[in-house]
Amino acid sequence: MYDRIKGFRDFYPGEMAARREAMDVLEGTARRYGFREVGTPALERAELWTDKSGDEIVEELYAFEDQGGRHVTLTPELTPTVARMVVAKGQELSKPIKWFSTRPFWRYEQVQQGRQREFYQTNVDIFGSAEPEADAEILAWAADALTGLGLTGEDFEFRVSHRDILGGVLETYDADVDVEAAIRAVDKSDKIERAEYHDLLVDAGLEYDQAAEFDDLIADGDLEEVKAVADTERVDDAVENLQAVLAAAEDFGAREYCTISLETARGLDYYTGVVFECFDSVGDVSRSVFGGGRYDDLIENFGGQPTPAVGVAPGHATLSLLCQRAGVWPDEEISTDYYVLQVGDTRVEAARIARELRERGHVVETDVAGRSFGAQLEYADSINAETTVIVGERDLANGEVTVKDMESGDQVQVPVDEFPGEHDRPTFDDVAE
Repeated sequence: MYDRIKGFRDFYPGEMAARREAMDVLEGTARRYGFREVGTPALERAELWTDKSGDEIVEELYAFEDQGGRHVTLTPELTPTVARMVVAKGQELSKPIKWFSTRPFWRYEQVQQGRQREFYQTNVDIFGSAEPEADAEILAWAADALTGLGLTGEDFEFRVSHRDILGGVLETYDADVDVEAAIRAVDKSDKIERAEYHDLLVDAGLEYDQAAEFDDLIADGDLEEVKAVADTERVDDAVENLQAVLAAAEDFGAREYCTISLETARGLDYYTGVVFECFDSVGDVSRSVFGGGRYDDLIENFGGQPTPAVGVAPGHATLSLLCQRAGVWPDEEISTDYYVLQVGDTRVEAARIARELRERGHVVETDVAGRSFGAQLEYADSINAETTVIVGERDLANGEVTVKDMESGDQVQVPVDEFPGEHDRPTFDDVAE
């Protein structure tokens, strides 16, 4: 007996049906916004991550040396990969570049609620526009995708911030502050005790009284007060940009889901502007459902031309937890439109009926295991068949088949030459008239 590896999941048909329905909503919403699907490799050169974050990040990766002596890793996230793709063909691509994809990723980390070592995300990105409308469109897509899943504004909120507000305020202190380290501390602030958070800010270079002052200032989220305290062009510009994004989000229908939260920082260093995270409004999902933001420098850092970019990546595990908590996760069961049941030597006619129903786009099963009448009917019930078409030797001798509604048990004989007939999806009610 072989056990499944810790942090990796099996998805049986019912679970997969629910996941597919949710993915179809995410992807269908992206397509309506004009995002185009891309496919990306599972394996990349590890340098895509170690060059930026240092060799210590290897401990969090599924990294190894391949048979060609290359240091490679299973991809832990998509952003560096799509950045590499944009660099490779940047001059050939019409801008803005709007891409999406759904795929698995791998990180060697502690397994916890909503986090596995293999996990799935739908990534949505815009490259080539620095305008506030691009940020707002990402927020609007996320809002439309969530409401398309059946969620409402009472179920989730987008906490929106700006990295330059945080960085600009930190630069005003009379101290040698490691700004990126301080921002990473802000990103952890809602997960740790206040004293520990202040200690991290002190480790980043602030004095204790400065750490407390900084904490109070950004916790209030008052943009005008932040501007007055900082009194720098960088902070003024960042506040103006954040307000412009929120104004565009208002026009795009997403502002009602947004809350200004300067304690939202996003931990990855490549974020440069507006950032946001989605949270369960009730708080039952203990961590952010997903996050995103602007990363204007990444393409250039990868060797390309300066190219502004913004994106978001809903993780399916946390999103499913939110939908389950709100009672809108799709039913985890399989469904079948028709089961064509064979009795005796009726394969030719049964196959013809199954074929014609499938040509109309329906889910159709028929017997492939030589089972008895009772066993086939039991199987049809187990796969939630809506309608069973019984093709038996006696009925065929009379030029008929039997159409059975599986929920009510009602059935009727109809001429075999008239089934499926002109109805696009013939049911018992259609043929019993």
